[in-house]
Amino acid sequence: MATETNPAGADPAEGDMELYDLRVVVERIEGRSVCGMAVGDYFELENSAHLKIPEGKHFCVYALGSALPFLAAKQRDLAAGDWLEQDSLFCCPDPEERLVMRVERTRRRRMNCADLT
Repeated sequence: MATETNPAGADPAEGDMELYDLRVVVERIEGRSVCGMAVGDYFELENSAHLKIPEGKHFCVYALGSALPFLAAKQRDLAAGDWLEQDSLFCCPDPEERLVMRVERTRRRRMNCADLT
């Protein structure tokens, strides 16, 4: 039964929405690595908003900032014709570096909307 707090009528124990966990990976560096990152470096976004970087590693805040506005959309299912469903490459704003990142969906996770807002 649908209610105001559970509009889909889903069992709250099972979650009422689905989001993808993401991994953002340095795919290539076409210039010089000013920030000290290398191809294969990555961060993960899990459980909607938990940012994880492997121990002993770093991720350039400017590269992170250039991908960040798109991550909430990449966590969701999008229409097949949506450009963001088709594209997964994002670039760092440093023109000397020309660092290209790839966003990958790693896991589909069922969550409760009320736990996130």
